[in-house]
Amino acid sequence: MQAIRAGFVGLGAMGWSMAAHLHQRGLLAAVANRSRDKAERFAAGHAGVVAAGVDTIAQNCNVIALCVSADADVLGVSRAIAANAAPGTVVVDHSTVSSTTARAAAELLRAAAGDFVDAPVSGGVEGAKNGKLSVMAGGDVATVERVRPVLDAYAARVTHMGPVGAGQNTKAVNQVLIAGIAQAVTEGLALGEALGLDPAALLPTLGAGAAGNWFLEKRGATMLANQFSVGFKLGLLHKDLGIVRELALAAGTDRSVIEKSLADYAELMARGHADEDISALIRLKRPQV
Repeated sequence: MQAIRAGFVGLGAMGWSMAAHLHQRGLLAAVANRSRDKAERFAAGHAGVVAAGVDTIAQNCNVIALCVSADADVLGVSRAIAANAAPGTVVVDHSTVSSTTARAAAELLRAAAGDFVDAPVSGGVEGAKNGKLSVMAGGDVATVERVRPVLDAYAARVTHMGPVGAGQNTKAVNQVLIAGIAQAVTEGLALGEALGLDPAALLPTLGAGAAGNWFLEKRGATMLANQFSVGFKLGLLHKDLGIVRELALAAGTDRSVIEKSLADYAELMARGHADEDISALIRLKRPQV
């Protein structure tokens, strides 16, 4: 089997760390980013890595991972790669987009004798930095195994969920849970704050019982200290939940958490907080004066 020469497109808060893990494994050949200077900075700090454009990265790479912001970005990058890729090139998309977009991107790559894996991730910025992400992969079984060394570079768990689109559908479920947990934790901690409970005693006590969860552990102290620059931007969760709403509408399932969270995050975005962590939701849970 041909040796993997990996590329990475999208050097944001998570993508930079994920690409760095690939470099540590000796797999990374090239990087690309919307702003070329960022790709050049990465290449300058990681020996042997080339700064490329999305239309040239396939010249150096046969497995190209993406971590970009929107459905249009995934389709545009996939189209550019497909137009310039050698047969057998695989695109692995870590973005959060619709399963419809994933299937459309797969058609582009397969028409060029390549393949596509939708592989959204969970674990946040910390998970990317620590190489401990959970990957939800959709695609052909053999293709997922082909790119497994790339995924293993930054994942604690890789699960094949089914054909292309299954990864994104799994991420949709994940985002509903994240939104619901954020609603509960921020509401509960706002109450504890209003009742005058000491966070130093409250947080470990809650965390040791049935209320314990990742969001409480990682964001409880920071949100009570009004520190909201630590993780997943709420504007991105709002974008994701728009995708999830369409899936839930088509499936006919309840959307209470989805609709509440969309409304709340829209309110925070209108107030200028789109770039804050999703724990900024506590702003709306505190007494309004």
